[in-house]
Amino acid sequence: MYQTVADTETVLRDGTIKLHGPGAFEGMRKAGRLAAEILDAMVDLVKPGVTTGEIDDAVRQMTLDGGAVPATMGYRGYAHSCCTSVNNVICHGIPGDKVLRDGDIINIDVTPLLDGWHGDSSRMYLVGDVPLKARRLVDVTYECLMIGIDKARPGARLGDIGAAIQAHAEKHRYGVVREFCGHGLGRLFHDAPEVVHAARAGTGPELKPGMFFTIEPMINLGKPGVRMMDDGWTAVTRDRSLSAQFEHSIGITEDGCEIFTASPKGLNQPPY
Repeated sequence: MYQTVADTETVLRDGTIKLHGPGAFEGMRKAGRLAAEILDAMVDLVKPGVTTGEIDDAVRQMTLDGGAVPATMGYRGYAHSCCTSVNNVICHGIPGDKVLRDGDIINIDVTPLLDGWHGDSSRMYLVGDVPLKARRLVDVTYECLMIGIDKARPGARLGDIGAAIQAHAEKHRYGVVREFCGHGLGRLFHDAPEVVHAARAGTGPELKPGMFFTIEPMINLGKPGVRMMDDGWTAVTRDRSLSAQFEHSIGITEDGCEIFTASPKGLNQPPY
């Protein structure tokens, strides 16, 4: 189930959970920092009147300027540099002509591939004057992320992360999306293990030093149901309620975990 890999070793998506060394941690720090810097720069761009296509253009340029390439471009036929998920879009919203309007909430999800390492992260942004119920959903979703990260330490189980997230979300009567989950990453964009956000504590693989994975809870204002759009990518809430998501890439250390994608400017949670 676990495989110790050298920092420069070619890895395969073979179902094993990879355990990485110090060089890999350094690679993930650089990729994660670039992801965070790109999301920091979106703070000034996200405002009423801006299109999701303009956001995508900015993400692509910053990724290239940072010496990386957007991992999403060409991934399973996806043609854009990021995902832009607005209001009731849960994840994988496709950038285009959609104009952001006052009161919207938007998730921007970026994954620069830098020197062979993936820095995967997303944040929520408030567009203009956002209603209280939407701001509260965004706040609780960020809390879910950080509560999950707090459970990520050696000797814990993956289920401990999902159980903590689920308990906090459902305490506020929000729905936790089951159809999408966090994932292992590193030299591969998506790898084992799957990190579910609704689980039973004490279940799942044991967390060990050297594991890299994302935690990215998707929390709905209403029920957790999902509906896929005809484009094959965009997932929306079945009951048309608002949805929010935050994502960090982390590595398990000897005594806890390291967040690779934390904002250098402290812009981790809106309002920024």
